[in-house]
Amino acid sequence: MSSILQAINSMMLDMLAAIARAKAEGKYLGRRKDTEKRKIIASLLKSGHSYSDIQKMAKCSRHLIADVAKKRQELIIAH
Repeated sequence: MSSILQAINSMMLDMLAAIARAKAEGKYLGRRKDTEKRKIIASLLKSGHSYSDIQKMAKCSRHLIADVAKKRQELIIAH
């Protein structure tokens, strides 16, 4: 059992190192943001909908809603 766990840990470390190297070289940019969904969420936030309503309508996570709300608040403060 110990040798299996050691092999899995080694594989995971190799994978993480490969991802870090790819990011450093600019080859891995991650998942692109869904700008259309973010616009919809921002609009729903602006119109006063609750997180639960937005979650149902936009079929998204509360985390995404909170992220859009935070970015929206930062823009308001900046202006």
